[in-house]
Amino acid sequence: MSLVARVTLTGAPGTDPEDYLFSALSVIFPDDTTNQHGDADHGVLYTSPHLPEPLHLSVTDPSDSADRQLFSHFVWNSSLLLAKLIEAGTFAAADQSGSSIAALRGSGPPTAIPEDPIVSAHYPIAAFDVAGKACVEMGAGTALPSILAALLGATRVAITDYPSDVVLENLRANLARNVKSPATREEIETVSAPKNPTSATLVSVDGHEWGLFDSDLARNGHHAYDRVFVCDCLWMPWEHNNLRKSIDWFMRKDDEARCWVIGGFHTGRPKVAAFFDEAALAACNLEIDAIWERDCDDHERDWIADRGIEDVTERKRWLVVAIFRRCRSQMLLPS
Repeated sequence: MSLVARVTLTGAPGTDPEDYLFSALSVIFPDDTTNQHGDADHGVLYTSPHLPEPLHLSVTDPSDSADRQLFSHFVWNSSLLLAKLIEAGTFAAADQSGSSIAALRGSGPPTAIPEDPIVSAHYPIAAFDVAGKACVEMGAGTALPSILAALLGATRVAITDYPSDVVLENLRANLARNVKSPATREEIETVSAPKNPTSATLVSVDGHEWGLFDSDLARNGHHAYDRVFVCDCLWMPWEHNNLRKSIDWFMRKDDEARCWVIGGFHTGRPKVAAFFDEAALAACNLEIDAIWERDCDDHERDWIADRGIEDVTERKRWLVVAIFRRCRSQMLLPS
């Protein structure tokens, strides 16, 4: 099942000539893959094969050029892939352990989409389980992976992005729209349709500028998270080291702690590859546990930092998936 089959746009159809052209691109170029979803007039509906109802995501409508340059006003395929892996991993682990969350399986949405088993030759899918974990997302954009983590049993989720009012306001709106606590669920419960699970997860939305740690979020979250999410945040090479520092700051000092990094190649492979420099990661107490490439149709291949000249259409289909852990040498040091 194609990755992008999970998303549809909400809102009225566009009437401008460019809207018609954009909607026809998949017909004109059938091999082309859309790698960004949503705009100021259209939200995104994410339909899961595992949840009783879809998730409704709005995107920002930035009028300020500085806010537009954050590119948080789309849902990117990297977020879709991490969401898919989190769902597959959490349900796989629940099936293995007999967890109560496995009861959600089979209670799909009114228009449930079929789902083939998700497998990987590079990493065990069950390792993407978020149940019982404290999670933080860097550069969350629309926070799709974080929202799923809150619905699927994470104990704590910190949603962060650049401290822009318009971005943070939209993140809070997406959270309120899709994640209901026991206190609010009673107020909105109806008998007309099944609902997504009520979340007991402690969820917060905060601004965080990578590499700066003088906020309450940073002080309270120092080495506090089992899982760090990073989706499509690699297109700014000048921010790579600050992002590595933030991963190191928030990720727990634990041999089991992991950071999940997924990025698309739409800005070019060299920019993405530079983030995985082993010496630069080691300077931030991080090392690569696994890294590979996965496309929008669930095909996989080994990671290669330089594939030469790549066809643009083909390149858009692929994403890099990387798992960071604490340097093993650091884990051997006395506490």
